[in-house]
Amino acid sequence: MKINTSLPVLFGIICFFLVLDLSAQSSKRDYYELKIYHIESKNQETQIDNYLQNALLPALHRNGIEKVGVFKPIATQTDAGKKIYVWIPYKSLKQYVGLQSKLDKDAAYLAAGKDYINAPHNNPPYKRIETSLMQAFSSTPRFTESNVEGPKKDRIYELRSYEAATERLYRQKVKMFNEGEIDIFLKLDFNPVFFAETLAGAQMPNLMYMTTFTNMESRDAHWKAFGTDPDWDRMKVMEEYQNTVSKNDTRLLYPTDYSDI
Repeated sequence: MKINTSLPVLFGIICFFLVLDLSAQSSKRDYYELKIYHIESKNQETQIDNYLQNALLPALHRNGIEKVGVFKPIATQTDAGKKIYVWIPYKSLKQYVGLQSKLDKDAAYLAAGKDYINAPHNNPPYKRIETSLMQAFSSTPRFTESNVEGPKKDRIYELRSYEAATERLYRQKVKMFNEGEIDIFLKLDFNPVFFAETLAGAQMPNLMYMTTFTNMESRDAHWKAFGTDPDWDRMKVMEEYQNTVSKNDTRLLYPTDYSDI
């Protein structure tokens, strides 16, 4: 039997399978949501802590998201007491997009979070929420839970955002991470949690990553070792990686007592 397939139909079939293939590939890489609550008072901080600990995190756990990070700036940071960082990993975009509808039907979540959810317009629990959506690097497709130990209040979770002047330079910096820079972090035991490309956010084009340390002394010692590492000395002078970072935005955080990581 001869099948007469027109060019438009053939093109449609090719596109269909291409989308399926791309979807299958992307599903092998984590997606991350970073929510930053901007707060103005201790009362707002308490409201958000109660909501996250008693309502949101338990609901996320019920929906298969087992490890959620909640962090606050250490005391020496200029935004200490002004921000709360919530990091949520997703296995797919479908899981991310479908989450809110599941929360809306979760009676336990709605009951535990009622004060936050139903807060009045003249007494909101935050000033604003800043959100970034990211996808894990191809070389580190899944996040890794930190192995650092010791009191959570002493730990340093370093969140870095590297901005680039152009999209081309941004892609070169991502390439640098994928083709050697991440290996240096792993070799030197930086205990990284994730490396990711920003898909939507306020500082694009930029990448973001998080490394973890037992305390500030450990953090400083690790970065000193990084700066003198021979592999880094070799990579940093390569012509293709010049001028790939126009701004390094570094945030030093500690995990809350109820944070999963």
